[in-house]
Amino acid sequence: MALTVKQISSIQSQLESKRKSVSFDSYDLSVRQVLDMVETGDIFVPPEYQRQFIWDAERQSVLIESVFLGIPVPSLFMATNSDSTWEVVDGVQRLGSLSHFFGSEKLLEKVKRNEPLKLKGLTKLDHLNGVRFQDLPKSIQLHLATRPIRVTVLNDKSDLAVRFDLFERLNTGGVTLTPQEIRNCVYRGAFNENIKELAERPDFRKAVKVHDTKSLNGTYEELVLRFFAYLENYSKFDHSVKDFLNDYMSDHRNSRVRADNEKLFAKTIELLIKAFPNGISRGRAVTPVNLYEALAVGVALALKQGKNIDAAALPALINDQTLRSYTGAGSNQKKFVIGRIEYVRDAL
Repeated sequence: MALTVKQISSIQSQLESKRKSVSFDSYDLSVRQVLDMVETGDIFVPPEYQRQFIWDAERQSVLIESVFLGIPVPSLFMATNSDSTWEVVDGVQRLGSLSHFFGSEKLLEKVKRNEPLKLKGLTKLDHLNGVRFQDLPKSIQLHLATRPIRVTVLNDKSDLAVRFDLFERLNTGGVTLTPQEIRNCVYRGAFNENIKELAERPDFRKAVKVHDTKSLNGTYEELVLRFFAYLENYSKFDHSVKDFLNDYMSDHRNSRVRADNEKLFAKTIELLIKAFPNGISRGRAVTPVNLYEALAVGVALALKQGKNIDAAALPALINDQTLRSYTGAGSNQKKFVIGRIEYVRDAL
């Protein structure tokens, strides 16, 4: 279709506006410089990203062979932290492979490997098969260590929303990170550490049933985050859960949960366990997220109103038809979010 002058103008304005919010620096560093920064912690690989390093020995070896041969490899992408360290956003497999091959004690610890990589499966440099970095003569070690790598760094002029967006867009490793794992990377601080602590509480994990495959991917932390975000701001929810949670984490990242809200969280979980000793469920192996939001935040709001809640009254709400209509498929519209929370609050 032919664009109107007005449409073209709006596109140009949007492009200029969005481009101004993203600022990068680019560097050509040697392999040794990059790995020295990894060893000292000047380049930080978030714990959430460490589980992404899943390349087998042959794929790692091919990467090493490419660097030996001077074949260009994709640049590493980093983000600048407030203390000027760099955090890996994209390139965990490449950085992990180099760290594994160079194989110092510190580098092996960073990539969770017990011994240095022995090259295997190489076709062009097949004489290197079975060889470790430590086996090579100094001249060949130096040849590899001085090969250049392009590093692109999102600098600290870019805001956290841009940072989250880039983490998400560049999250192309072997194991895709969940939105909460990305939040754990982007919104580091006292609040993030606090919700991790609360997510580890045995009583919370008893009340909320999460599939084993999701127990280590930030699901518990996101459920805790949802509790506090909706508790304080549910009436301001618009349409995007991801943006709503991002905004709340960004606003609170430098402070712990208020003491009164943390006590309210504990009291709410205590009531939910009394009501659902086997965990919140509608007959399934896991707790529906929307049902958890309704019950947990609704109970908490009722407690804030000073209501004396009988835990025995909660199970009947599980199959309440009105609550079902607020918590079914496609129920993340504003009217459903507000409706389910206030319905539970008012029913108690």
